[in-house]
Formats: sequence, structure tokens, C-alpha cells
Amino acid sequence: MHKPTPRPEPHTYTAPDPETALKYAIQHIKGDRTEIIEGVIEPVSPSWGRVKAARVIRRQLDEAVERLGCIEGAGNLDLPGSSNWYVPDLAVVPEKLADESALVPSQTLLVVEVTSDSNAETDRVVKRRRYAEYGAPLYLLVDRQERSCTLFSLPGELGYTRVDGPHPFGVPVRLPAPFDLELDTAKLA
Repeated sequence: MHKPTPRPEPHTYTAPDPETALKYAIQHIKGDRTEIIEGVIEPVSPSWGRVKAARVIRRQLDEAVERLGCIEGAGNLDLPGSSNWYVPDLAVVPEKLADESALVPSQTLLVVEVTSDSNAETDRVVKRRRYAEYGAPLYLLVDRQERSCTLFSLPGELGYTRVDGPHPFGVPVRLPAPFDLELDTAKLA
């Protein structure tokens, strides 16, 4: 008589609150990168246009990123105390923090979001407000629908207090210290 193989005990996870449970769950979705935007789970599925725009920016940042001892990429950003978990198109962070599973926006030097038809208003309004609230020092919005770039800086609880733009694609955008460089936006067009 064949004896059935015992089933392993199911994995149990106890979270102290719903925010922690939700953020734990999305980090364990296999094969997909996922964001939580104001409590709504959104899969991250960048179009080729978004990938191209992020690459154009990334290549121009390479020298400064190296000089600053940083890395750039599309890692997880947690917004503790809220139901938000973002995966920006590009962020620059100190290399010493690169082993963390998630960082908070204030640990970045720059966050870049590239709009698409499905997320443009989220990047323009919601993420801009949240990145400021959570202290991201620089937020570059590459708006593919409006064909413009806007740099937001000096974050505070009520939003960014300095706005440089929108600049039409083709007009350089100056990134202040610690980058001290001008981004050529002509290739974004």
C-alpha cells in the first residue's frame, strides 16, 4: 500500500498591521515588479519608450554617479506610514545602501519618473506630492505626453518649493549639486 507523502506545513506570516502585510505581499509576487499607489496595487510594465527615456537620462548621469559613489537603477522605494510602495523608472542612491530591499525617498539623490499614457497623472500629481513629503531631494519628471521635463527640488510636507520647468524636449535641464550637470533632453524627443 502506497503511503502518501506528507505535505509541508504552510508558511505562515504574521504582520503587525495591514500596511506591513501588503508591502510584504507585493515583494513576494514572482516575476513581476509591483507598486502600491495610494493603496492600489499596480503592476510595473514599462513601455519601450519609457525604457528609452530612462536610458537617455541614465547615460548622462554615469560620470556623476561614479564620482559620487552611487548607483542608479529602478529599485524599491517604501513610503512608511502610507499605503505606498514605488518603483521609479530611475533613482540614484549611495552605493552603500544598495543591498537594502527598499529605501525611502529621502535616501535618494535623484528620482526620475517617465510618464506613459496610463500613469501620466500619477507621476505628475501623486508621486510628485509623495516624493516631496518623503524628502526626495530632486524629482525629475520626464513627461512624454507633454514632451517636457520638469525638475522639482527643495521638498517639504506641502510639496516641492522649487520648480524648474516644464522645459520642452530639446532644452537642457540643469541638475544642481551634487550632480552639477546639464541634461541634454534632445534625445528624449
